[in-house]
Amino acid sequence: MVETVHIVRPTHLNPAGRLFGGVLMQWIDEAAGIVAKRHCMSNITTASVDNLRFIRGAYQDDMVVIRAKMTYAGWSSMEIRVDTYVEDLTGIRKPINRAYFTVVALDETDRPKEVPGLLIETENEKAEWEGALKRRENRLMRKEEGF
Repeated sequence: MVETVHIVRPTHLNPAGRLFGGVLMQWIDEAAGIVAKRHCMSNITTASVDNLRFIRGAYQDDMVVIRAKMTYAGWSSMEIRVDTYVEDLTGIRKPINRAYFTVVALDETDRPKEVPGLLIETENEKAEWEGALKRRENRLMRKEEGF
């Protein structure tokens, strides 16, 4: 699990004065990548992002907290759930985004390699694993359909 914090600066804003989605995408991709690299101890690549759901905006000077956690490990792929919040000065966090990343471990020749298994200890982790299996099945169906 990884948690990062960013301050929204003027260079991060879109013309409407909200955090630009591309900047947030970079931040959450980096957090997911760190989780995956720590787990497989090798280079990785982002294979897909799904369920990228924008709940509300973030604005200049907001503190954006990103929490990334692995939910599934297959042979070479890993699913990382990334939740993003705006945190106010009292520490209260309001969700602004959730996404699921599929990340693949790579060997020295940039070919997929085997990753360690994921230790499931809590009921919440078990539920995430079960959800990840369903999301994986949906991804494979979409791939077969050409999406």
